[in-house]
Amino acid sequence: MFDTLSGKLSGIFDRLRGRGALSEADVNEALREVRLALLDADVALPVVRDFIARVRERAIGAEVLDSVSPGQQVVKIVNDVMVEALGGAGAAPLNLNAPAPIPILMVGLQGSGKTTTAGKLALRFAQRLRRKVLLASLDTQRPAAQLQLAQLAEQAGVPSLPIVPGQTPLEIAQRAMDTGRREVFDIVILDTAGRLSINQELMDEVRAIRAATEPAETLLVVDALTGQDAVNTAKAFNEAVGVTGIVMTRMDSDARGGAALSMRAITGAPIKLVGAGEKLDALEDFHPERVAGRILGMGDVLSLVEKAAETIEQEEAEKLARKLAKGTFDLEDYAAQLRQITKMGSINAIIGMLPGAGKIQEQLASAGADNLDKTVLRRQAAIIGSMTRAERRNPAMIKASRKRRIAAGSGTQVQDVNRLLKQFDDMSDAMKRMKKLGQKGLMRHGLGALMPRGMSGRGRPF
Repeated sequence: MFDTLSGKLSGIFDRLRGRGALSEADVNEALREVRLALLDADVALPVVRDFIARVRERAIGAEVLDSVSPGQQVVKIVNDVMVEALGGAGAAPLNLNAPAPIPILMVGLQGSGKTTTAGKLALRFAQRLRRKVLLASLDTQRPAAQLQLAQLAEQAGVPSLPIVPGQTPLEIAQRAMDTGRREVFDIVILDTAGRLSINQELMDEVRAIRAATEPAETLLVVDALTGQDAVNTAKAFNEAVGVTGIVMTRMDSDARGGAALSMRAITGAPIKLVGAGEKLDALEDFHPERVAGRILGMGDVLSLVEKAAETIEQEEAEKLARKLAKGTFDLEDYAAQLRQITKMGSINAIIGMLPGAGKIQEQLASAGADNLDKTVLRRQAAIIGSMTRAERRNPAMIKASRKRRIAAGSGTQVQDVNRLLKQFDDMSDAMKRMKKLGQKGLMRHGLGALMPRGMSGRGRPF
């Protein structure tokens, strides 16, 4: 996410931090580079101008230029302005302060991921908030759209409005609300039809449905990968029907980030949710300060901790912590960690939440490991599964003949077994270094103190 922009900004700020003192000319030169990076990331020109002006106003001053670490001060100012541009501190919550059944209206262009997002939202309300949710498709334009939503409802474990052929979108919306009142639903999600482009017919239809149902939220779903087209779509919908919040899909694939940075400033509507994958549970709150941290290479540790808390079994984690404290970490524990990590999603996404992620990813790429995915983890798990219990508990006993047997049993090569054992050794060394450094030492030296020697570009991780 935002890899291109993050990489460029990190390079600019590294140069700033490396200087003992800054002149006004130094700041102006850095801001010129930031301006070019934002434009290259497809951020709207008016947004870039305002962004640079606000940073310059705060950065060109004695409190920055005369401070002990002026480079760090400039980075903080850029971070603060970026958080403001993205919508301010804290996630914008969905408005559910309305009498039941609460109507949630989903709008957007065809292909933006609107129907899938409706299913994700239903799952979120049902599982997290324990609300009784009804899904209703108002899309009579796209073939099988209503059947698609019915299937998503089944996957989410929530009911969908029965299909009645021949009804208009407005009639379906009214029937959905009637059903919601009669059957005591808490929330009714209304999935409207999209078009390939914005036209009067689409806007008239959405206006009529909005007037009839008076939704608590009118959520516009846009595809982050369409860049400025997503911003233009949001602006048009907001002017025509009034949008209370934006859901950006495919944020996990957006390397530039221009749409997210432009959206709030151009439309005035907050980004409330982001789609971060194809699975039904891949819908997250949008936290401006966390996104700014990821763009500026500061990481998003809070989101990583939350994701871990949702997926990692506490008993397993406590058991591992005890073993680490005793220095008895073995391949059985390593296999358990592989299973936990697999539950958390893409490896690259997890790495992207770490401070200094750009540099870690560069090191992985230079070592030939830029395509880390769950296939790698499954392969490693297969190798460990082909070992005996004694071998898993004492990897030092695995010599040439045992490696050949393990490779044959797991359908891999001997060099794959060697790489796994090397990774395990590196991890064990990192655990020992962490124990030796302690919390203060780790904070002073950073993650680099724990990085295995193989990550410096020599060798190739699994």
